[in-house]
Amino acid sequence: MKEESNINAEVIAVIPNKVKIMVYDIAAWKIAEDNLKVGSYLEIKDNNDFIVVATIDNFLIDKVEFDDETNDIKRRFIIEATPLGNIIENKFTRGGDTLSIPPKSVDIASADTIKKIYEDSISKNERFSFAKLSNNKNTNVYVNGNKFFNKHLAIVGSSGSGKSHTVAKIFQSVTEIKKTEYSGLNNSHVIIFDIHSEYANAFPNANLINIENLILPFWLLNGDELEELFLDTGDNNNYNQSSLLRSVITINKQKYNENQKVSFDSPSNFSIREVYNCLRNLRSETTDNNNDDIIKYKDGDITHANTGEKYNKYFEAEFEFTPRRQNSIKRGIYGDGSIDKFVNRLKNKLQDSRLDFLFGDSAKNISFKEVLEQFTGYGKNKSNTTIIDLSGVPFEVLNITVSLISRLLFDYSYYYKKKYKECKIPLLLVFEEAHKYVPKSDLAKYKASRNSIERIAKEGRKYGITLAIVSQRPSEISETIFSQCNTFIAMRLTNPEDQNYVKRLLPDTLGELTTTLSTLSAGEALLIGESTVIPSIIKIDRCNPEPLSNDVCYFNEWSEKWRDALFQEVINLWEKS
Repeated sequence: MKEESNINAEVIAVIPNKVKIMVYDIAAWKIAEDNLKVGSYLEIKDNNDFIVVATIDNFLIDKVEFDDETNDIKRRFIIEATPLGNIIENKFTRGGDTLSIPPKSVDIASADTIKKIYEDSISKNERFSFAKLSNNKNTNVYVNGNKFFNKHLAIVGSSGSGKSHTVAKIFQSVTEIKKTEYSGLNNSHVIIFDIHSEYANAFPNANLINIENLILPFWLLNGDELEELFLDTGDNNNYNQSSLLRSVITINKQKYNENQKVSFDSPSNFSIREVYNCLRNLRSETTDNNNDDIIKYKDGDITHANTGEKYNKYFEAEFEFTPRRQNSIKRGIYGDGSIDKFVNRLKNKLQDSRLDFLFGDSAKNISFKEVLEQFTGYGKNKSNTTIIDLSGVPFEVLNITVSLISRLLFDYSYYYKKKYKECKIPLLLVFEEAHKYVPKSDLAKYKASRNSIERIAKEGRKYGITLAIVSQRPSEISETIFSQCNTFIAMRLTNPEDQNYVKRLLPDTLGELTTTLSTLSAGEALLIGESTVIPSIIKIDRCNPEPLSNDVCYFNEWSEKWRDALFQEVINLWEKS
C-alpha cells in the first residue's frame, strides 16, 4: 500500500479525541530542520481540501526490521495525536468534524498551516503576542488581546520556572500597544502587587509605591478590615469588643460627617485618636453605685443623656475619674478588664512608626481623590504601570493593605460604570504570590483580602477590572478566585498536588499535553484558554529590562575573596523600616 500510494504516513485508527498514525519512513517524512517531538503539529488531509490539525501526544516503535542488503535497521513508528481543529477554505476552526473513513495521509504541519492557526485566526486589531511556539521559534503565538485581558488570567509555576519574567514581558508589551501612531502613553492601567521588590527594575518608568511614599488613610478601612486590624481573634471577649468598636467608630463618623448618612463601613473621615480616647475612658470610668448614668469625673459628676452624648464627651481627651469607693463609687461596665488588651492593642498600633502610612499626618490630610490617583497612575508622574511594593509593609497588616487597595479600585470601577454607563479606563490587577493573601483558608486574618479579591473575580469584568493571579502554589489559592480565570499560563510545576489542581481546573480536554507540566524548561509554558486558538506549549520572549528575580549564584559568590559584611549599614536601614 505504501509503495502504491507513495504515502509515508497515514491514519490507521480513529477513537474519540485521539488518532493513531502509522509512519513507514520517518526520515523521509519529517521536514528538514524540524525537531519532531511531543507537541509538534500534524496536518491530516483528504481529497477535498479539508485539513485536520492535530498535536503529537506520544511515539512508539511498532516494528523493527533489518535490511540485509544495506545493513540498516528500519523502524516503523506509531504516533498518537489529539485533533485540535480543521482548516476549511484556508481558515482554522477549533474543534469540528471528526475524521472520516477511509484512512487519510498525514504530514508535518507546514509553516503556512501553522500561520493559519496562530495568526490568520485572530483579527489583526485584536492580536497580542508575548511568546513563540516552543517547537518553532520562528512562529509568534498570538492571543486575542480582548479575551486575554477582559477575562481573568492565571500564571502559575514553581520557583525558577520564569513567572516573574513572564509577568514583566506581558505587561511591558501592554504598554507598547497603540491603535494609531499617537505620541505619549496609551490607555493601559496595570497595578502590580509586588511582594518581593522584583518589578521596579523591569518598569523603570512605573509609578512606584513603597512603604516610603504609600499613603492609605485608616478612615477608608471597612468593617472587616478595621476588626482585623484592631481585634485579637483569639480573645474570648472578641464579640463584645467588635460591638463596641463598631459603636464608637460609627458615632465618631457621625460627628465629622453630620450631613451624611454614615455607617461603620462608610468611607467617611473620622479621628482614630478620638476613638482611642473614648475606649480608654470607657475602660477607666467610674459611676455612682446606685445610678450608672452618673459618671464620676475627677472634676465633678456628669449625667449624660444617652450613649452618643457620653461618647462625644469621651472623644475630647483622656479624662481622670474618681477612684472606686466601697458602697458609693463603682467601676464602669468596661472596667472589668474585658477591653484592656483591645485598648492596648489600639494604642500600640497608633504608636507604631511602621504604620505611619495608615495613621500618620499624611494619611490624615490626603483626599479621597489623591488616594485613587496614587494607585491608578494618575498622580504627579502619570504611568501605565503602578507597582505597589509590599515588601516593606509589616506582615500583620499585609492582608489589610491588599484588601483595602483592591476594594477601592473595584469600587472606583463600579461607580465609574454607574456614572458613565461604560468602561473607558479598564484596570488590571496583578497579584504576585497570590497564595500569601488569598489562600484556601477560613482563618479570620485572610477574610478581608479574600472577600475583596473574590468579589473582583466574580463581578469585576462587568465593571472593567480584571485579575492576573500569579502563584507557585496554585493548590493553595482560593478556588473561587482561581476557577474564575479563563486563560492559564502554566509553567513548570513540580508539586503533584499543584499539577493535579491545575489539570482539574483547565477548561479543555487536553489529553497527554498536561503531562508536560513537570518537564517544561525555564520560560516554557502551557498556554490554554478562551483567548488562544488552540492549547500550545510556548516559549516566553525575553523581557527587557528584566525583574530582579534571578537566583543568587551561591557557588560563584562563595568562590570569591572574603568580603566584609556591612552590618551597620544594614542595621541603619533595618531600623528605619
